[in-house]
This record gives sequence, structure tokens and C-alpha cells, in this order.
Amino acid sequence: MRFFLLPACLLIAFAAHAAPPQGTDELDQSLAGKGLMGQFHQVRQTVVDRTSDLVVTAIGFLGVPYRRGGNNAETGFDCSGFVRAMYNQTVGHLLPRRAVEQAAATEKIDRSELKPGDLVFFNTMRRAFSHVGIYVGDGKFIHSPKPGAEVRVEDMTGSYWQRRFDGARRVLAAQGEVKGSGD
Repeated sequence: MRFFLLPACLLIAFAAHAAPPQGTDELDQSLAGKGLMGQFHQVRQTVVDRTSDLVVTAIGFLGVPYRRGGNNAETGFDCSGFVRAMYNQTVGHLLPRRAVEQAAATEKIDRSELKPGDLVFFNTMRRAFSHVGIYVGDGKFIHSPKPGAEVRVEDMTGSYWQRRFDGARRVLAAQGEVKGSGD
């Protein structure tokens, strides 16, 4: 029962967090005057949908065992294999295979800018960008942690992850595609 409660709570929290703001703002009014309002809302909704899909898909893999070099649910995932599979399956964006390569191929963002779907990196092996996960919101991320463990959601503010945090990255749009996360 507890296994299903956490994903349900995360989905509810994410839905509330990802809901577009109500009302109009200056940008909406400016775009409306230029006939771009419909396009703006369509792009905004596409980004929200893709980010939602990415996080929901990733949560669907909770409990899949860790496997060094693993990149699918049948045999298991390592951290970068999990992130790569989620982005490829959900967004259609093929990231590099290793965590350090994923960091190099994505846009650096400040921790305060994190949004669901962004990547979070940690130094877990005494080298930069040796571990990666997907930010799900509310200070939590989903990842495939280590041998003997399974895909799970963890709190980045815990002392272990806090001390090892290496940075946050955003996956950029690929050839005209909207970003895999963001507003």
C-alpha cells in the first residue's frame, strides 16, 4: 500500500505545482495584442505536458533494480541509463550515456531555478557529475541509486545529498522541439 501512496502523493503535488497560473499578466496582454497568444499557450501547454509525462513515466519505474550499465526495465538501470531511457521514451530526446556526458550536453541552471524534469547531479564517487537523477519537484528527485537498491524518490535536502550536490541542468530543445522541462 505504501508503494502506491508515495507516487499518488507526488502526482497530486506535481499537478498542483505544474498548473498554469490563473488570470492574465503583462506578457499575455502583450502577446494577445500581437496575435501570438494562442501560440504562446500551445507551447506552454506542450512543455507542461511533456514535463508531466516525463515525471509520471519515471515514477512508473519505481522499484526497478539497479544494474551497472543497465538501460532498461527488464534488466535494470544505472543512474544515467535511467535518465537516458526516461528522456528517450517520453520526450524523444536521446541523451548521452554517461552522467558526466549528460551534464556536458545540458544547460547549467541555478538550484533555485529547478523545475520538474530537470537533471540533478551529485559527486558520489569522488569525481564531479558521477551520479544523476530527475528532479520531480518539492526538493525531491528520482534515480537509480546503487547496487542492491531500486529506482526510488529521495529528498535532496538530506545531509548525504546536500553535501554531494554538483549542480542542476536543463535539457535543451532538440531541433525545434520544446524544452523537456520548464515553463
